[in-house]
Amino acid sequence: MEAAFFVMAIMGCGDAASACATARVEPAHYATVQQCQAAMADVLARNNDLDYPVVSAACQRNGAQMVERGSVKAKG
Repeated sequence: MEAAFFVMAIMGCGDAASACATARVEPAHYATVQQCQAAMADVLARNNDLDYPVVSAACQRNGAQMVERGSVKAKG
């Protein structure tokens, strides 16, 4: 089974950081959200070619995720 990892989505937004949409996803994978967040400033600096008034980034979990069996209760 694959381990979970984090990717960084580069978001293009309208004025006042509204109506954001994913413009691209950074190809690097990060083992923790902290590693992803630490790389954010450098990644944003490399992605300054986007034609949006505001460009931001968000770390997102990707890959396989484990769910504990029996953690969802059935209605009844």
